[in-house]
Amino acid sequence: MDGSVNLGADVRRQIEDLIADYAHAIDDDRLEEWPDFFTDNCSYRIINRENHAKGRRVGIMDCSSKGMLRDRILALREANVYEPHFYRHLQSDTRITGMDEDAYEVETSFAIVRTMQEGDMSIFCAGQFVDEIVFDGDTPLFRKRLVVTDSNRIHTLIVIPI
Repeated sequence: MDGSVNLGADVRRQIEDLIADYAHAIDDDRLEEWPDFFTDNCSYRIINRENHAKGRRVGIMDCSSKGMLRDRILALREANVYEPHFYRHLQSDTRITGMDEDAYEVETSFAIVRTMQEGDMSIFCAGQFVDEIVFDGDTPLFRKRLVVTDSNRIHTLIVIPI
């Protein structure tokens, strides 16, 4: 759906806060909080722009529940071996592009700067978040988060969530 949806200021603010809080939790290495931004039966998928445009479901990562998200963080903390680094999300204004009786369709462009332990910085990834956000009472949560990367290549493995 093209264009923006006209909403009340409170709903828009809560959605924008969810998106900002999500990025801050990752950037601040509070990764154990990451699954809490999602519903129990959620979808988190990373796919490149080309595959997304062609309707292909083949992606870089595909998690279909909050439990799978928790498993990713557990593996990151206890099993994976990787060079220490951290992310800094830079995000555009959020566009609410659609809504139905229980969900909001939301898009946000992003770039992520990756800083390595020695201080080297580079653009790790850029693209767009395509989200489906629902409210559990007064709390907005991601039911679906599709990360569409602009590039077909990822410089190194994705350890930390995007």
